[in-house]
Amino acid sequence: MSGSSTVVVTRHPVCVGDTERYVAEVMLDRPEKLNAWTAAMRLELVVALEAAGADDGCRAVVLTGAGRAFCAGQDLAETAAIDPDDHAAAEEWIDDFGRLFRAVRALDKPVVAAVNGVAAGSGFQFALLADLRIGHAGVQMGQPEVLSGIPSITGIWAMLGILGRARTAEFALSGRLVHGAEALRLGLLTRLVDADRVKEEALTEAARLAQLPPGAVALTKGRLRELDDAGLDEAIDAAKKVHAAAYATGEPQREMARFLSGHRR
Repeated sequence: MSGSSTVVVTRHPVCVGDTERYVAEVMLDRPEKLNAWTAAMRLELVVALEAAGADDGCRAVVLTGAGRAFCAGQDLAETAAIDPDDHAAAEEWIDDFGRLFRAVRALDKPVVAAVNGVAAGSGFQFALLADLRIGHAGVQMGQPEVLSGIPSITGIWAMLGILGRARTAEFALSGRLVHGAEALRLGLLTRLVDADRVKEEALTEAARLAQLPPGAVALTKGRLRELDDAGLDEAIDAAKKVHAAAYATGEPQREMARFLSGHRR
């Protein structure tokens, strides 16, 4: 992809037996905004992920971000403009994330996240959808949505299986970010490496996983999806109701405007 694209896909060849296959590196490319995404950017990402999933030549996927962030989550300048009376807009926003999350989960090939910096809010949730997550000591990971007046609903679903209820409540309600060592200890990261080796290590791991029998990988991932598919469906439904109600009060818009203006409580 080129031009004004905010998602860049690079093919990294790997030999599987006597056949050349590839690892797809899918990079968020909006570094000046810490890869915070808009609806258009997420649509690009869904298209890229679905293309990788449909191509038998692709045997693994690496997710990463350009610059010093993996993904800072939602671009608040977009959501701050949601009309409090437009309930459909808030619901469509959540459906948009549902499509993205399902596009990652639908991949029957291994997915490795190269967490190269900040992974916050929905960007943090996106990282947690990967099968493996490789980061460095300086990463910052967490769910700060409540600080901008945004309820954490899909975030609770994404965190619960890794962190358990007590830690999930702490992350969802405090909005705090953790660095690499704590993220590793909590299971948010799979492995820590030097900052300049994060993507290299993720690509190496993906190339190793690409050698595995694809049928066994696909069936294993299918079973993993079955364990919490219903939970995701329920979380999306709940998020649509909760966010529509929250945006109807105008509180998220006010808090996001305050954040964007540089004011803090």
